[in-house]
Amino acid sequence: MDVNRRLQSLEDRFALQDLITRYFVCADNDDYPGLEATLAPDVIFSASGFGDAVGREAVMEFLISSRKQMGLTVHTPNYLLMDELAEDRAKGQVGAHLELSRSGKALFGAVRYIDEYIKLDNEWKIRARSMLIIHISPWEDVGSSFTSDLTVRWPGYAPLPSELPKRKAKDL
Repeated sequence: MDVNRRLQSLEDRFALQDLITRYFVCADNDDYPGLEATLAPDVIFSASGFGDAVGREAVMEFLISSRKQMGLTVHTPNYLLMDELAEDRAKGQVGAHLELSRSGKALFGAVRYIDEYIKLDNEWKIRARSMLIIHISPWEDVGSSFTSDLTVRWPGYAPLPSELPKRKAKDL
């Protein structure tokens, strides 16, 4: 790979990290125009147990509807692992922690986003995002839910297992 392509690759990685951080900051701030600007027009979004949305308008409707059920949120990206990076397309995984209020409860959780990105008009956008919940529960239940086989505990819903493979608590 020549020097110019190597430099562009580094610039693209930084731009993708900024894109991911911008997505989270805009979500936390209810900055819907900013959030929408992170998405490709034909974006696909799926979230554990909540179905799929296709197209920027449908994804924004889903995100806004979800945000209306929440109070204060803090999304903290922990890492971006690039699986593929080409000149105008990329794939990666984002690990993040969540602190949020929903249904009168303060929740803590961890998620992994399986993402695809596309460069449009020299700007990176999220093309596809699949949010897999590793763990989510009210703060007061974290000690028992995190070590359980049913780590997904949204208030008002039956507990579920994570969609990600993990060792069973009893095998530790």
